[in-house]
Amino acid sequence: MLLALRRYVWALFLAVAVLSSSVSLAWADTEYFLVPAFSTSKNEGQSGGIILPVLVTDSEGELRDLIAPMFIQNSVVGASGTVNWFSYGPSGERLEVIGTYTEKIERELSLTYEDPAFAQGRFAVRFRAGFFKKATARFYGFTQDSRDQDETNYTDRELGAYWEVGLYINEVTQIAVSQRYRDVKVQRGATDLTFTLDRFPGLDGGRDTSILGHRLTFRYDTRTSLVTPTDGTELMLYAELNQNLNKEENAIYYRYQVEGKKLFPSASKRAILVVRGNLQATFGEEVPFYERSSLGGQNNLRGFGEDRFIDKQLLVFNVEQRFLVLRTPIFNVMADFEIAPFLDAGRVFNTFNDLQLFSNFEVTPGVGFRGLIRPNVVGRVDYGWSNEGGAVFAGLDYPF
Repeated sequence: MLLALRRYVWALFLAVAVLSSSVSLAWADTEYFLVPAFSTSKNEGQSGGIILPVLVTDSEGELRDLIAPMFIQNSVVGASGTVNWFSYGPSGERLEVIGTYTEKIERELSLTYEDPAFAQGRFAVRFRAGFFKKATARFYGFTQDSRDQDETNYTDRELGAYWEVGLYINEVTQIAVSQRYRDVKVQRGATDLTFTLDRFPGLDGGRDTSILGHRLTFRYDTRTSLVTPTDGTELMLYAELNQNLNKEENAIYYRYQVEGKKLFPSASKRAILVVRGNLQATFGEEVPFYERSSLGGQNNLRGFGEDRFIDKQLLVFNVEQRFLVLRTPIFNVMADFEIAPFLDAGRVFNTFNDLQLFSNFEVTPGVGFRGLIRPNVVGRVDYGWSNEGGAVFAGLDYPF
């Protein structure tokens, strides 16, 4: 719950700072203001609290640090306290440190560092490590035909690390190697729903699982910005070999992905059409359920809750039209606000023999609201409609 709520608060704080009765204090190049925080969702329940964002800018008015303690009361997991720190470097470096403690079950401590121009621009470096417990995770069963009435809940307890080093072949082409370690325990959740392992006792991944993954990635990227692009194309392909360190037999499985994105801006760049296609495939036996492709959530099929549909393969298409509706200074920084109607369509399937192109796709229309501080920050709230009632998601970046 705290993972989703933190994203929600950050996505809204820019708009609230302008449109609500926030209290602001400032001296030198630092701004402080109080922002009320409220959210509600099917999975995470109702929440309310307060956040104290601190914006630190340099002498040229560029955002360098966001620091924000927050206190939240939630109907499912109780009271929680969180400290967030985001730091941005002049060459695109980003450091993120997050710590959360919750009254019931949920915890988080994580560190993320990215440098897209390491060693004078010859390499891109990414590192992430952390621990979290998410008490409102859901599982409905496999296939596109899984039923809403089979909804179950569990706590996703994870300890993990990820590193990647990418070598630039030229300004727009990169080859990267990476590894990830993921240690997962499926524990009882915080809701009144049936515990996942009680309803699905033989589920792959139900026992303690440690995954070691090795990935090779190709990227072609002509976008004008990694975080807030207005034009360009991105193509990404990867192949990954994964080892289940807790099993002696059927311990290896493979994952592949092809993803393409294209931005079509108007002459003024106040309207940008964005399209995305994504194909994922997993091959192997006894693949843990949380390692398979999933639809639903803030980045693909936004009319359904996170992990609503799960299977070995996935195909999804997204189209959204981003309109700039307001550009205004917020304290020491310039902010853009966008509205973005969208349409998502996708499906999961077990084998490619099951795939019928343009048949049995779930389709979710919706609309998004975004606040941006270019070039480093995107806060967003998206509402998607579906035949199960729709969903609201928030994030700290574009969905694609």
